[in-house]
Amino acid sequence: MDTTGRVGAQGALGAPSTSDDVEAGRAPQEEVAGVRRGLEGYLLADFPWYGLDEAFTGPRWLMQVGAAADGTVEHGSTGHGDEPTVRVESEHDQQRFAVVVTVASRPVRRSADGTGVLEATSVSSAAWLAGSGLLSCTWPAQMERVLRDDWLEQQTAIAWELADDLDGPSWTTLTLPVDGVPTPFHYRESEYGWVLAGSAIEGRGDSRSSGAGACTGVHIGAYGRGMSAYGLGFSVVKDISEYGN
Repeated sequence: MDTTGRVGAQGALGAPSTSDDVEAGRAPQEEVAGVRRGLEGYLLADFPWYGLDEAFTGPRWLMQVGAAADGTVEHGSTGHGDEPTVRVESEHDQQRFAVVVTVASRPVRRSADGTGVLEATSVSSAAWLAGSGLLSCTWPAQMERVLRDDWLEQQTAIAWELADDLDGPSWTTLTLPVDGVPTPFHYRESEYGWVLAGSAIEGRGDSRSSGAGACTGVHIGAYGRGMSAYGLGFSVVKDISEYGN
């Protein structure tokens, strides 16, 4: 995966949840440093946000954005359908949702403190965020806490390995429209739901800044359950304020 390694990537792209997060019903990255909730963080991004296209007519809602140490927004998610929860495990099968993850396509750049180098983001970055996002919605809430910790560590490692091997046998190719253009995605299903990851067509990303580390487009990830991925389409969100919590 094109990141600075597992620890570095989690620091830049968001950390997994803890047992306390899950017991409180929170998703990963909700209350950790470098993460903003609410409209403000989305408006600070130097790249366009993606969501489901106009064919989806259900509820839309904001989740959170992830930012680097210097405050630069790096990624974020938009939700569609039922807001997923881990409070009641028996409700998992009744939830219908799709979450779209937008990741800024960044070149190799200096870290905020100037002491290191961050490698370029990639489709694997979007796959990792989508995989860990789905994991946050499938926590076995009735499992004893220590076992849940082990479960999370194991599943997080699997999600990382899968994101780092997009050409492996665990993934298939699914073509879906992005701004009306057929676009290939890496796609996989599991007992928890589905995950996909790809990139917007080169040159379509709305780069609003220049210089080292400037956004050169976006990578798109998505995850969901209860809604088939095969009928989805993605498009630029024209007005992010239309997504309400």
